[in-house]
Amino acid sequence: MDFDYARYVTLMNEFSNTCGKIRTFRDPEIKRSIVPLCEFLRIAAFEVTVDSANSSSHKPLMQPFFYYFKGTADRKRALKIDETIYDGSVAHYNILPSFGEPDWSEQELEQIRALEKQVAMHSERGYIMKLAEEKGRIDETLEIYLLPYFFEYIGRVMAEGKLDKYGAVYFNLKRFSLVNEYFSRRVADDIMRSYIRGLERSVKGDKCICRVGGDNFVMLYEKADLDTVVEYLLGKKVKLNGIEVNVSATAGYCTITEDVRKPTDVMDRISETIQMARTVYKKPYAFYDPKMAEQKKRMKEIENIFPEAIKNEEFKVYYQPKVRIEDGKIIGAEALCRWVRNGSIVPPMQFIPVLERSSSICVLDFYMLEHVCCDIRRWLDEGRKVVKVSVNLSRMHLGNEMLLENILGIIDRHGVPHEYLEIELTETSADVDFDELKNIVNGLHESNVSTAVDDFGTGFSSLKLITELPWGVLKIDKSFIPEDSNEHSKREKILRHIITMSNDLGMECIAEGVETLDQARLLHQMECYLAQGFYYAKPMPCEDYEKNLMCE
Repeated sequence: MDFDYARYVTLMNEFSNTCGKIRTFRDPEIKRSIVPLCEFLRIAAFEVTVDSANSSSHKPLMQPFFYYFKGTADRKRALKIDETIYDGSVAHYNILPSFGEPDWSEQELEQIRALEKQVAMHSERGYIMKLAEEKGRIDETLEIYLLPYFFEYIGRVMAEGKLDKYGAVYFNLKRFSLVNEYFSRRVADDIMRSYIRGLERSVKGDKCICRVGGDNFVMLYEKADLDTVVEYLLGKKVKLNGIEVNVSATAGYCTITEDVRKPTDVMDRISETIQMARTVYKKPYAFYDPKMAEQKKRMKEIENIFPEAIKNEEFKVYYQPKVRIEDGKIIGAEALCRWVRNGSIVPPMQFIPVLERSSSICVLDFYMLEHVCCDIRRWLDEGRKVVKVSVNLSRMHLGNEMLLENILGIIDRHGVPHEYLEIELTETSADVDFDELKNIVNGLHESNVSTAVDDFGTGFSSLKLITELPWGVLKIDKSFIPEDSNEHSKREKILRHIITMSNDLGMECIAEGVETLDQARLLHQMECYLAQGFYYAKPMPCEDYEKNLMCE
């Protein structure tokens, strides 16, 4: 059959005119205008992929893109043409005939190649423009997209009517600033990049991972890959140039349902869920539940009524004695907060995590310190027996340049001798600024105010934390105390070593959560001589504590 050059020229001119008006690489008008040419030249598929000059690039143009696809393409007979374009990148053009159709004639092949050249010119221009457009949306360090692309990607999937096939997760790499501290920033970036690459490789289905900022990320994934994502984010070892680091994340998951109306709905849900995992559930991950809206409402109510509760002094100091195991004598106490509202006690787990979301926890901590100092001053004035009282301070205080002055100012304003106070810095094993922690611990030590490492042994407890700072007390978390004397486990061995280490460092060692006589005897045998727990006494109101202290 003779080749219709006139028809071909007309179609080619129309296509060229269209290309001249288009500014983006994937403009749908290009796909519409190429259809007549592909049908005329018996092309079943016209595919292009672009390999960036940077082989590790994650730009979407690396993915196969079809200008045209109709029928069943015969990939074995594809005409393959490579073109080097801007910045050394390479565009690969695969032009495929249909199954069962005769081979292209020489005239057709000649015009197909001409069409490819026209498309190549348009592709290069579109690629350059795409790079300029993407530059502000790509994280150059990790070579992945930033948050705006996440919304764009969700919007595209939503437009295709496929969003209900996906799930989403917001995740934060745990304690990653410690990796930055121990290694150089460049090495830490390489470790983070390797971890994200590993996640991407592990998930087999369609996915989109974007960096929110710092060590925070969001990801869209197919629901079938949920278990893979959960397992990976719980922790993976990253091996890189002789370095081995276990990287894990705190995550908030959301299974996308039909009631999602816009991309920001997805972001709202996973953001809310990761916050609940961190502050309320205290777990590595949580799944979105519509009931969270009610929890969020209750949390907002607590935040709103907190100033009034502080003003009305609804928060009460309860004291839990610390005892000498040998004879059961009270040698100290821990001040614990109880909220008495409308005649009922609000459980700490209902309000402490809420206040920890903001600076409100700092207000409560200083409130507690004020009231403890008032009690100690009164006991001294009344000639009562007085023992050292420990007060908890949240790590949220770190960052307050006046923290040391604030603490000493409260103590001195009430005229309390410094030796009667001990400051327990909670969550010191978490991701905190070591220099800030060092300044406050050194300052308190120099002022003769004792400091305690709370819940030692949990989280990412660092030996650097206790060897480089002048702590007075090391509190052993109850999870290391065997439940009975017949239990000979790894945690018992660890417990023995913690006690020995504490004694060798000259630190006072106290075990929390002691509930049985057997536990007390075991601790004493291991040379831990101080304890705190329900076996001796529960936290009690001030008047009951005073009576217990007077009975000794």
